[in-house]
Amino acid sequence: MTDQTTTSVTEESKRIAELMHQLQTSSEKKQLQLIPELASLGNAGLEALMEFLKEQQSTPANLVTGLAYQVLYNANTSNTNTFVQSYFLTGIVPLRSEVGVDYLPLQQRLIQQDFLAADRLTLEKLCELAGPAALARKWLYFSEVENFPITDLRTLDTLWFIHSQGKFGFSVQRELWLSLGKNWEKLWPIIGWKTGNNWTRYPNEFTWDLSAPRGHLPLSNQLRGVRVIASLLSHPAWTSTTKGKG
Repeated sequence: MTDQTTTSVTEESKRIAELMHQLQTSSEKKQLQLIPELASLGNAGLEALMEFLKEQQSTPANLVTGLAYQVLYNANTSNTNTFVQSYFLTGIVPLRSEVGVDYLPLQQRLIQQDFLAADRLTLEKLCELAGPAALARKWLYFSEVENFPITDLRTLDTLWFIHSQGKFGFSVQRELWLSLGKNWEKLWPIIGWKTGNNWTRYPNEFTWDLSAPRGHLPLSNQLRGVRVIASLLSHPAWTSTTKGKG
């Protein structure tokens, strides 16, 4: 190894150590910026992220650990694949369900940032929660939403929230809705579902990436009226103290 190479390796090690220190001590916003920077430093940066995630294993999933996990999952190297399978085989968000619904396929689409496929899977999972009749018709009655298990809605919401850096999810839509005094006509343009008098057309006019407005996803069958989304955003999942949030 030449002196120049040694110097380069030493500088890289120092840079990674500095970034890791910042990752441990910075604000959430700064942490989210540091993770791609670490990943850009190649295998050494990915190793550092693996160590970071190992240290965070006992803490609930958050936006920072969610992004670190996504980066490692999508790096798709031998080392990162082994790490993911060894420590986070079913992801960073606990896939809890009161009725045995499998949320792993949805989680994988969200980790890959395939938001269109994730949105379709979300509707499928909601129909699965509603029962065979909803699965057959592929849409929901508002009265079915009222009976959804708290645990399952929280799992769905947490998956969307964690793997969108906090931009998407039912809880985000609810927060915006409440901030607007529950005014639907004010909500639609803010989340990008309506422009003037025109509803956003599915799927091509929706934005299937993180450049979308906050609360843009997941969608609901709002064109049938507001009753389904009203039931979703008024569900006890968001106000109950029952344990089950991922």
